[in-house]
Amino acid sequence: MTLGSMGLSVKVVCLIFATPFAAAAQVSFHLTGKTLVLNSIPYFVPPLPISAFEFDTKSAAIVASVAKSFANELIPFSVVPTSATKFTESALETTVNSWKVQDDVFNEAFLTGVFVTFNGTAHPHVAPSVSLSSAQTKFGIDLLLLSSNYPGGVTLTKALPSGPYFLKPSTGEVFEALRLFNDENQAFVYGVIPDGNGGFRELNAHIEGAATPAVAVPSRLYFTPTAEKPLAGKRLGLKDIYDVKGLHTGCGNRAFFQLNPPKNATAPAVQRLLDGGMILVGKMKTSQFANGETATDDWIDLHAPYNPRGDGYQDASSSSTGPASGVSSYDWLDHAVGSDTGGSMRGPAGACGLYGNRPSHGAVDLTDVMPLSPEMDTGGVFAKNAKDWATVGHFWYQNMTSFSKFPKKILFPVDIFGTSFLANPPKAGTVDATLNDFIVQLEGFLGTKRTEINVTDLFLHTRPANASAPTLREMLNITYPALISLDQVALVADPFIAAYQAIHDGRMPFINPAPLVRWDFGRALPPGQKDKELANKATFMQWFAENVIKGDVLETCSDSIFLYPQTTGEPVPRNQYIGPPGVPAGFSAGRISSFAEVPDMVVPIGEAPFNSSITGKTEFLPVTMSFLAAKNCDLMLFNLFAALEDAQILKTVVTGTRLF
Repeated sequence: MTLGSMGLSVKVVCLIFATPFAAAAQVSFHLTGKTLVLNSIPYFVPPLPISAFEFDTKSAAIVASVAKSFANELIPFSVVPTSATKFTESALETTVNSWKVQDDVFNEAFLTGVFVTFNGTAHPHVAPSVSLSSAQTKFGIDLLLLSSNYPGGVTLTKALPSGPYFLKPSTGEVFEALRLFNDENQAFVYGVIPDGNGGFRELNAHIEGAATPAVAVPSRLYFTPTAEKPLAGKRLGLKDIYDVKGLHTGCGNRAFFQLNPPKNATAPAVQRLLDGGMILVGKMKTSQFANGETATDDWIDLHAPYNPRGDGYQDASSSSTGPASGVSSYDWLDHAVGSDTGGSMRGPAGACGLYGNRPSHGAVDLTDVMPLSPEMDTGGVFAKNAKDWATVGHFWYQNMTSFSKFPKKILFPVDIFGTSFLANPPKAGTVDATLNDFIVQLEGFLGTKRTEINVTDLFLHTRPANASAPTLREMLNITYPALISLDQVALVADPFIAAYQAIHDGRMPFINPAPLVRWDFGRALPPGQKDKELANKATFMQWFAENVIKGDVLETCSDSIFLYPQTTGEPVPRNQYIGPPGVPAGFSAGRISSFAEVPDMVVPIGEAPFNSSITGKTEFLPVTMSFLAAKNCDLMLFNLFAALEDAQILKTVVTGTRLF
């Protein structure tokens, strides 16, 4: 060290002593990975290698030479499997072009190194060969490695699928290439990566200039679906009420997140999807404790995710807001799992223009998932198209029978639609016309005509003797708020508050306005109210199964399909104050499946224009339809939607402002 101002040169010597006390020191140390930018694209290199090359002296020298251009740190390279006896430039070019279409992680910088591995069966007298001399210049290949099938080839300690990787030249270790994406619509709480022990850890990565933490995704080239893993490589976001080993469960509340340690087990519902090959990429935002909240008024602890549809400043509904916002915003996210008690999947699916479902109650095991009301809680999944949605549904919902034939009866509730489209044909260009046009196509596909019913009147004429009130609205007015508030106070709120106060000198944790109002409502209810409301729910469930949709039908599972509009393109701008939260009392179409325990599945069918006060332009919002069927007939509906997609009646939705 030179002290220039004093004209002195001082030699500093550091001495390191080993002492008897050194062994007693407790040091916690682990690598968290590395971020880098390659061809202007940000990547994350996980801390744990997945394989390693065993280099001989010659190959090690070649690698060391190339490594100088990368500061001897990491060399980007690609694994290229081939079954061709002679692998040529044209074969490599074909491979690279297909990768560019299939994968959002690969870029041509990963052709700095190429590892060609022969996975065919050559004739004993015909050794496989590689001829890439001209390709090395064309693609900028500085390092060409061949598998041990070839003369002079090298060996990997563990075989790797095709795709982009990083090579650590000093050790030969190979690391996956994870591309970093910015969560500009703030759908995620945090990104995650596997921890190497069957769990996950929070992703420690950030993109320069981004306002939110990054999310990392692996190459799609690493994965090939199989019968055992039909969901292989599908990227999954998860509502932050599901437990995952190694991760905090926050439930939208900062105090709850900080109070409770990382979980030591993964919820069975999530593990099932991981076992099917899905790749968990992050935990996603939920309104607090899965209660309904509006974007401007209620989201305090966390900022509400942005709905990309329309002008980008519409409410994305609640409470699976993060999952729906993410799937509708990002091409790099395939699916997201949420929950639905009173509309928490269906509302966001409608607002964000996605395929999203509330399954039959009990379809998935919700152990290690934060409860709102176990008597009504369900787990659903968002998707961009019907076929991918059906694939997840068939794998996830195991205790159901698949039906390939569909009901011929379409129930059209005039009291819910507000009118009869048969008696009052909608005017062209209106939302009603969009709804009716879809139903006409559905009628043509099923070879039937709709049956108009009035649910309100039907209950009046067929009311069970044990009904506690003369109308549905009166009987079920507080059933939903009573059950969710009583259940969540007992199962979540009171234990959380007591645990927090025990270590914070009796102080209350901060809780958003909406859950506070609901919990206070539940605490004020008289003894016996829960039993009364469960009886009302059971009465409705039996009445609905006997008078509206009948199940146990031999070929179609359900005798009919019940339709109602989920969203009609009405704007709900997030820059307008609505008012203080209240108790979600009353009865509506959205409560039917919650009380009857039947599937309610939302499909996007069109868009509606509106004049945006944000952009000053005409923008478009989703128009979506809900389908109900008998309990445990979910797979029949999934099959119907896949068939409607084949018939081009349903379409894949794209991300961003518009659906199609």
